[in-house]
Amino acid sequence: MASTDEKLTILTATPVVNRGQKKKPHMPTIEDDDERLLNQIGYTQDLSRHFTKWSTLSYAISVLGVLGSVPATFGSPLSLGGPGSSVWAWFIGSLMAWCISSSVAELVSAYPTAGGMYFVTRNVVPPEHAALWSWVIGWCNLLGQTAGVASVGYTVSQMILAAASMNSAFDGESYAYSPTPLQIVLLSIGLLVIFGIICSLTTHALHKLVIWFAPINIIASTAICIALLILTPNKQSFSWVFGHFTNGSGWGTGFSFLLSFLSVAWTMTDYDGTTHMSEETHDAAIRGPMAIRHAVTISGIVGWMLTITFCFCIPNVPDGLPNMISTPTGLPAAQIFLNAGGQKGGTVMWFFVILVQFFTGCSAMLADTRMAYAFSRDGALPFSPFFARVNKLTNTPINAVWLIVAFACCLNLIGIGSTQTIVAIFNITAPALDLSYAFVILARNYYASRIIFVPGPFTLGKWQKLLNGVAVTWVFFISVVLMFPTLRPVTSTNMNYASVVASFIAVFSFGWWWAGARTTYTGPKTRDLLGEVESQEEDGGRDEVLVYGSMDQRRCP
Repeated sequence: MASTDEKLTILTATPVVNRGQKKKPHMPTIEDDDERLLNQIGYTQDLSRHFTKWSTLSYAISVLGVLGSVPATFGSPLSLGGPGSSVWAWFIGSLMAWCISSSVAELVSAYPTAGGMYFVTRNVVPPEHAALWSWVIGWCNLLGQTAGVASVGYTVSQMILAAASMNSAFDGESYAYSPTPLQIVLLSIGLLVIFGIICSLTTHALHKLVIWFAPINIIASTAICIALLILTPNKQSFSWVFGHFTNGSGWGTGFSFLLSFLSVAWTMTDYDGTTHMSEETHDAAIRGPMAIRHAVTISGIVGWMLTITFCFCIPNVPDGLPNMISTPTGLPAAQIFLNAGGQKGGTVMWFFVILVQFFTGCSAMLADTRMAYAFSRDGALPFSPFFARVNKLTNTPINAVWLIVAFACCLNLIGIGSTQTIVAIFNITAPALDLSYAFVILARNYYASRIIFVPGPFTLGKWQKLLNGVAVTWVFFISVVLMFPTLRPVTSTNMNYASVVASFIAVFSFGWWWAGARTTYTGPKTRDLLGEVESQEEDGGRDEVLVYGSMDQRRCP
């Protein structure tokens, strides 16, 4: 990693003045290093910077939101591969997530903009390919994030209605109340609107709100684990939790284990979500990447702790595992809460799960709206000038916020008519986002002989190629696995249609490109600051030192 001295040298980018020559400011209108760097990258400071070290870390943790996501997805690995698969898939998946996030963190440290990895793309491929690469990566990232936001809204809706079901009369086999697809979708739309209202607040208000997300997440997760282990009777043994594997998919125990990565893959993604807030973060080139790494580490530990606890709390009785998988609540984690705390205690614990998942929805939408703003700023969306507009009252891109709200609501409306289709859309979230990262990481290494990458203050140093290689290999491998049908024999009902959705995204992005976007879209738009800098250098005897990343690394000696 870069030393403190190196980071300070990079960030201040102090002009070098020839002896006897009067020192000239590089950009006299820029007030601090964050704005100077953003201007050198090519954008003006249109948003307000209020996110600090702690609110940025809290935001990064809340994007992952393990207390909300693990209970929501725990049933999938449990039913496919048993407790052993659930535990070890999360452990291995977290390590792989750390490799991916580290690779992403290094790239975005050099280019701390609201575009995140989308903007990085332009700077790691040759100029003749930059527009097409940026177009495809940008759409993949935007659609993946929007599907993720829609899925979180849908999941929170399911959780709230599951709580209502848990508190209705139970006849021994089923609850008196069972939510309908229409009720789930309508409630999810209401939640998405609430997310949008929160994301429309000023950056200062968001900072004050978001800073509480991570403490609530971590404290509640720890308290729930302790409560479950104390209150649950007939707990499972250590050997059963860590060593009992099943073939719930019908594809064999080994492949069932691979399919069990669905939970950790759905939770541990959207690493560059924190980067989309870079233009609202102080010292973003350092704090953003460090928050990404710390958040993945903390979330990996907390998520593993929750998964292990849930497995221990599956009743150690005959047919305990099958009964848990087929629980009338529809969610094994909810049944575990009921078994431990009863109706009242279980509902209290479930409330915090819902609350944290709500935080995740707010955070995910916040990142998505900033990506939409950045994409519009570069002219990639229809009516781009409108959606790139920053509201003068809040100093936030409100038009982009409500674009994402409308888009996510439209996706969730599909759930009224077809649960299979909406599940397929949600299933593509993790592969779409992770593949968008992997291709940029791959491009950075593939074109290394033509494009010199100048790292930011956060660098992987000698570990860069190894971590990049592990990240890319894992993403390509697990993305293929997660698009397989989860059950055998395959029928129209249990078919995994994520591959169909992925094909649609590919056809959509490439089709629009060749239909006309290639004649109008030139990639992330940056002002011609290089010409300005060069002219200043010619007038002043080349007296400026350019900072890392974006200042024309293409002109290699």
